[in-house]
Amino acid sequence: MKQNILVELLTFWKNWHFRLLTDLAARMKSCSPWKSMEVFVTARPRDEELEMTRMAVQFELEDLNMRPDPEPLLTEMIHEAAYRGNTVGLHRFCPTENVAKIDREVLHSYLRNYYTPDRMVLAAVGVEHSLLVECARKYLLGTRPAWGSGKAVDVDRSVAQYTGGIVKLERDMSNVSLGPAPFPELTHIMIGLESCSFLEGDFIPFAVLNMMMGGGGSFSAGGPGKGMFTRLYLNVLNRHHWMYNATSYHHSYEDTGLLCIHASADPRQVREMVEIITKEFILMAGTVDEVELERAKTQLMSMLMMNLESRPVIFEDVGRQVLATCSRKLPQELCALIRNVKPEDIKRVASQMLRRKPAVAALGDLTDLPTYEHVQAALSSKDGRLPRTYRLFR
Repeated sequence: MKQNILVELLTFWKNWHFRLLTDLAARMKSCSPWKSMEVFVTARPRDEELEMTRMAVQFELEDLNMRPDPEPLLTEMIHEAAYRGNTVGLHRFCPTENVAKIDREVLHSYLRNYYTPDRMVLAAVGVEHSLLVECARKYLLGTRPAWGSGKAVDVDRSVAQYTGGIVKLERDMSNVSLGPAPFPELTHIMIGLESCSFLEGDFIPFAVLNMMMGGGGSFSAGGPGKGMFTRLYLNVLNRHHWMYNATSYHHSYEDTGLLCIHASADPRQVREMVEIITKEFILMAGTVDEVELERAKTQLMSMLMMNLESRPVIFEDVGRQVLATCSRKLPQELCALIRNVKPEDIKRVASQMLRRKPAVAALGDLTDLPTYEHVQAALSSKDGRLPRTYRLFR
């Protein structure tokens, strides 16, 4: 896990809402989140609690390798390929052999280094500022945490270095069905290119581009706003019946970003699937239709506003933005930035992205997987086609 990402310590539970009460001040001062915060800071984990947690982590690691949805594992692999051996390219999931090594001292060392006041934000929604400050001073100031108050010494402040590359994992995917009905054996490919951090001005154009690409699974359910008119639905899933998935993802951090497309198909059609995805990457820097751009911007604004109808989401948005940027952009400001995105902005950021080396993650039967050099050549070409290969014997 990237250790220089600000550690989140949001004091109030997500499912705890502030309601208009006549005795709000009294409720605030005695509410359970403050008590829970105090318990968390001063608690000392018992040996049996640590052992139960180790067992839970072990179970999740085993489940990760057996589950039919490979997206979490592919996301881990694409980051490892894109940022080889540094920051966000380091393992997010604990290696199995390290689970038993995590003891109380390791946990306290981590908390001592990263759970420091300069890395924390106290976020609340629907509360008067003065009352929040009063409660924070009463319950948080002067409290000695269980992990001690020594100075942090091992904080990693390195900056992400994009490298590009490929990570492959050969695996039998024919037995991942959770029930008696057989699940088709699929090979999963994820191709990514470096985008930008969320602190840069191009973050909004990249978000619109990701929404414009859209995509999903062949059998995914959904109602209005599902994105059936996005490029990956219209150009990929609607035209190639053998494609089971084509989805765009955008991961953005404080010093880098990664835009990638996940695709899955039968192992015998891996080469054709990779070529279809590389063509879609090349088309990102081509002509952008005004109608599809307006649709993508409208859908992005709609998702933004719908999510912020929930107070727990507003609360989390406040905490995350202040942690990351030391300020908060209001929804109206974000919508204005989205409306200002022009077709030339999409072409510009896509062209810049295509100049970088690709990152490739592959999972399943990889017999017909093109070489990394061929994928790189396709993304450097005008049409996105893979170089032709000729075999003397078949």
